[in-house]
Amino acid sequence: MTPDAPSILAELTSCLSQGGIESAAAEAATILSQALGTSRAALAFADVPAERAQQARTWARHRAESHEPLQYILGTAVSGRLDMAVGPGVFIPRPETELLIDWALRTMPAPVAGQDAASVVIDLCSGSGTIALEVAHAMPSAQVYAVEADSLALEWLRRNAATRAEAGDTPVTVCAADATDDALLPELSGRASAVLSNPPYVPSGADLPAEVADHEPGVALFAGPEGTDVIERLVPVAARLLADGGIFACEHDDSNGAAVTEILGRHGGFGRVNQHRDLAGRPRFVTAVRVRDFAENTRWNGADPLNHEQRREHGR
Repeated sequence: MTPDAPSILAELTSCLSQGGIESAAAEAATILSQALGTSRAALAFADVPAERAQQARTWARHRAESHEPLQYILGTAVSGRLDMAVGPGVFIPRPETELLIDWALRTMPAPVAGQDAASVVIDLCSGSGTIALEVAHAMPSAQVYAVEADSLALEWLRRNAATRAEAGDTPVTVCAADATDDALLPELSGRASAVLSNPPYVPSGADLPAEVADHEPGVALFAGPEGTDVIERLVPVAARLLADGGIFACEHDDSNGAAVTEILGRHGGFGRVNQHRDLAGRPRFVTAVRVRDFAENTRWNGADPLNHEQRREHGR
């Protein structure tokens, strides 16, 4: 007799719970839906072939015994509208990044007049390609560049870029390069409508959950004592690449939103600097608009690079 989904779900949940997995029931549903190639909503009505049940049991035991991230075990992570292939060596996309992407899609300015027929969007520290590929999926006319230096992450990025191109999305240009290099993409200087980034930003002394600290690549997580070392070097690169009026968005640790705002303010080439919170109410990403000359740009009326809220916060 073919086992039904509820009985398999109960078995998987028990296995995961006994292994110390906190969200055992939710993960059991994810595992079984992946094994069946169906949605979680359809599980209540699903029969489970024996070989699919065994695959689900294997994944659940692996998760319970190793505490390796479930996304690595299943080989995929949900990224907003898309699924990303992931595995050891690449940062796992988080739901918070979707907030940054949504903001960018809503705020994207028009292409630079006389230069580009399409918006140029650059994803710095691209990792698995989440930001770049989400933008290319949502904006088929955009010219999207994904910049990543780490060789292991690049393998996942190229795999995901090829998958999305085969699915019909506009191909993304993958650049194997250091996102903090002052000479990065010189042909795009002053042309980008948007520069977006989810860089390494965890303070080096932070206490992370074991399954993150033990499995995800440190090069994608940590960025110096304050967590701002990479962001500090990204800001001038973004400023050079952006057209006047282009947007910048950068994810950060929830402890250093004010510090990232201050970095942008010190640079002096950005206006409308704003902090944004994630769904849990924690500071999560900062956005800004490139302004190449405050004194001459009438849209800004000589405004301070920080907006009124940040000026009050910093006593300015």
